[in-house]
Amino acid sequence: MMTFLYFIPNSWLPLLESAFYALIFPGFVAILLLAFFIIWFERKAAARVQMRYGPLWVSKRTGGIIQLLADMIRFSFQEFIIPQGADFIPFVFLPGLLLAFSVLPTVFIPIGPDYSHIFPSNYSLLLAVAFTLVIPVYLVALGWAADNKFSFIGALREAYLLVSYEVPFILAVASAFLLYGSLDLVKIVGIQEGTLPGIILNPLAAIVYIIAVIRATGRVPYDIVEADSELVFGPYTEYSSLMFGFVMGVPYIELYSYSLLFSVLFLSGWAPVTGIGFLGGLILPGIVTFVKSVIVMCFLVFLRAVYPRYKLDKAVRAGWSWVFYLALAALLLSAVVSRVLW
Repeated sequence: MMTFLYFIPNSWLPLLESAFYALIFPGFVAILLLAFFIIWFERKAAARVQMRYGPLWVSKRTGGIIQLLADMIRFSFQEFIIPQGADFIPFVFLPGLLLAFSVLPTVFIPIGPDYSHIFPSNYSLLLAVAFTLVIPVYLVALGWAADNKFSFIGALREAYLLVSYEVPFILAVASAFLLYGSLDLVKIVGIQEGTLPGIILNPLAAIVYIIAVIRATGRVPYDIVEADSELVFGPYTEYSSLMFGFVMGVPYIELYSYSLLFSVLFLSGWAPVTGIGFLGGLILPGIVTFVKSVIVMCFLVFLRAVYPRYKLDKAVRAGWSWVFYLALAALLLSAVVSRVLW
């Protein structure tokens, strides 16, 4: 642990270390700062493609990068309205659960060789994936609780897409497990350091994973659940004030969790940087992992500017046809590659 904590009792150090990882890096503070950047980047990238300026007037010298802060201040002064027919408890508390479960996967994803998990486990991959799979269930319940036809239709669309794209996602993760023979993400990065990145060993699994992530986070062309031109804002239609800010931020936090996991599974995580101690075993490798994740996120949000939205039937059909077959091919490729390499 850091030397400036020498006056803290030794029994407290593991708790403080875990709190640092959870709150500072890669926890809430890192996620908050990343949200400022990635939302600004998405707006700017879409604006440039469409020959617009994008965010500009809030901190004009920095190109409007703190536009999100202005939005959150505006949301905080708005009234939080609960629809008369809404189920009070789920309507109020589900956004908080969505936010919590979108952050929780980062707890189990290592950012360096000396990373100490808050809940140490040799099954970190399984735990990270398990928490990501819970999020759509809360989203469906959220749309159901609002007592609004647009929210309800958005929830039904989420249920349709959930079934058709969670299966390929699970198969892509299973392909990674079959390829590396381990559920420990630290060992998985070590295996890639000794051979090749997973995106080279099994590009099919990486492609299926990316497609499933685009669907899971509602990115274009799979922004079918919100579909602002059809459903106002889908399951989130009735939310206002800070609650709207929370539910709007959940897909970006999910995107961070998925991108962080992708960088560990398919981009060799913190490789080629490795070392020991707080600096060499955590901070420097963590920065490398973080940068890889941000690059993946930038690619995914850029799709908003270049792709139209799929129709629901075409998206579901694609999930059960070529995406599913590609996932099965990825599973077979992992079996062949693991047989050859190990």
